[in-house]
Amino acid sequence: MPFISEVALRWSDMDAFGHVNHARTITLLEEARADLLFTEAEKRGVAGMAEGMVVARVVIDYHSPLMYESRSLQVQMSVRDLKAASFVIDYTAFAREAVCTAETLMVPYDLSAGRPRRLTTEERDFLSEWRAEHLESHRA
Repeated sequence: MPFISEVALRWSDMDAFGHVNHARTITLLEEARADLLFTEAEKRGVAGMAEGMVVARVVIDYHSPLMYESRSLQVQMSVRDLKAASFVIDYTAFAREAVCTAETLMVPYDLSAGRPRRLTTEERDFLSEWRAEHLESHRA
């Protein structure tokens, strides 16, 4: 199973057209990502990612409008392109149907030094659990 996060929609997420605004959609995906990289990682004893992780790139494709009346967004995430100092998170977000797919290129960051850093062994091991290839091999 991919990592699944349920994110509540807020009335303030709506725009003048009655659907969730683009910038708010990115924020909802960010909340889901924090659930994986910070909350779930900390539960498993991997707290370092919460000390510095930045988005280097984001791409989003919309498939249908996300309407506020859905009340929540289910975000399924997996990891790919896991490298020494970066990785990609893939998202599929569902309300009543798939509303968007997205990806973010993530870079671990040393806030005190003000520069990118390498992933630790513990971080790589944690992220490996959510790799699409890993998830597929466990389904077989």
